[in-house]
Amino acid sequence: MTSEQQATSAAEYWENRYRRLEDKWSENPNVALVKEVSGLAPGTALDLGCGQGGDAIWLAEQGWQVTAVDISAVALERGAGQASALGISERITWEAHDLGQSFPSGSFDLVSSHYLHSPFGLPRAEILRAGAMAVNPGGTLLIVGHAGPAPWQTLPPEIHLPSPEELLESLRLPAAEWEVLAMYTFDREHTAPNGEPSTRPDNVLKMRRVATPGVS
Repeated sequence: MTSEQQATSAAEYWENRYRRLEDKWSENPNVALVKEVSGLAPGTALDLGCGQGGDAIWLAEQGWQVTAVDISAVALERGAGQASALGISERITWEAHDLGQSFPSGSFDLVSSHYLHSPFGLPRAEILRAGAMAVNPGGTLLIVGHAGPAPWQTLPPEIHLPSPEELLESLRLPAAEWEVLAMYTFDREHTAPNGEPSTRPDNVLKMRRVATPGVS
């Protein structure tokens, strides 16, 4: 049994998972982030579930001022170390949060969440709705998640990976305040455990906040 399988809490699970990476920073930005954000003017950004900071560092390199949030202290430490090595520490604030229990303060021009999934109970829709509420008027919400298992995986029946349409409905956002910019499923290139190239289906929901609540 692996240390992740033995974990009794979400924090322990993710700490064990990142420790298993042997103290290496090995993350590149997610392909959907690069595709969907490259044309945006830099501002303030919130990265929910940042892991070792691949997305946060890429955003900072593009000129964004980033708040990067994760449950794992190990992941945050590695991300901060890489940001320091690249000379962009002043562009990223690293915050530890169990997003089911606490949420970063402030409002942002971009709120981005990639693969916010967990084997432990996670109120994902509520967290992502809180992220949406933190988007400034005129700002962007970008949510990317798994649309199905990898070819070598079998998900237990209690795990449901929502479609972009289901995710949009679960956010319960006022239609007058939001514009859907992109909503699609794509096959992301992936490497199987045996090293063979593979793909995994992912989905994307990208929205713009076009109004302030209560203001017409």
